[in-house]
Amino acid sequence: MTASSNDLGSHQRVRSRRALLEPPVRFRPEPGPRLEAKRARIIDAALRHFAEQGYHAARIEDLAAQLGFAKGSIFQYFGSKAGLFLETYKKAVKSFPAYLDCPANIREKGFFEIVRYWLLRTERLVREDWIPYRVALLGNYGVDLSLKREINRFLLAEDPYGSAAFVRLGVARGEVRSDIDTALIVSILDWTMERFQDALLTEELDPGLFPHPSDPEKNQVRITQFLQVLRGAIGV
Repeated sequence: MTASSNDLGSHQRVRSRRALLEPPVRFRPEPGPRLEAKRARIIDAALRHFAEQGYHAARIEDLAAQLGFAKGSIFQYFGSKAGLFLETYKKAVKSFPAYLDCPANIREKGFFEIVRYWLLRTERLVREDWIPYRVALLGNYGVDLSLKREINRFLLAEDPYGSAAFVRLGVARGEVRSDIDTALIVSILDWTMERFQDALLTEELDPGLFPHPSDPEKNQVRITQFLQVLRGAIGV
């Protein structure tokens, strides 16, 4: 059964009148100091909210109530809960030190000693501020596949840990293999470091996620063993 031309014309006129009366929906406010400050405030609050509640249990309604904002205003900035988490994740990992942010005397010792330096300080860094590490852990294991794809695109495009420059340093020093594509070595380094550090951290951040709980003495042995494996894979 089809509508008559008169009915179709009537519907079109109603839609036209509504378009004139209703303001257009704007999903992203125009940038400006005040709006950027509000956006930053939302992300700061979301860091703790996601860290405490987890991704799936986090509620935009609760976050909005905490901030005293309308829920819709948060969606205007970020589009969805996934969009808000992605921006929160970006801020979390950008707060971590890059590989080459280590002290100069450690840098002089070379590629694998820099890796050791950061691994030995993993738990201390978490104790200083566990919130970004918890958000990063959620991004690695606690989000949907579609959001994980966006996270991987961000990591590849922006390289927040400076992995590419770090690997180039290792190649230039003759410590890292030059017969393998640099991008592949970066992927191996990032993937193995991320998973290994997660294993060191999960007793504090998410007990039970990994089968072997954190133990300081055993972690020292594990770090040495990890370096041996990594050197065997990419070292000269």
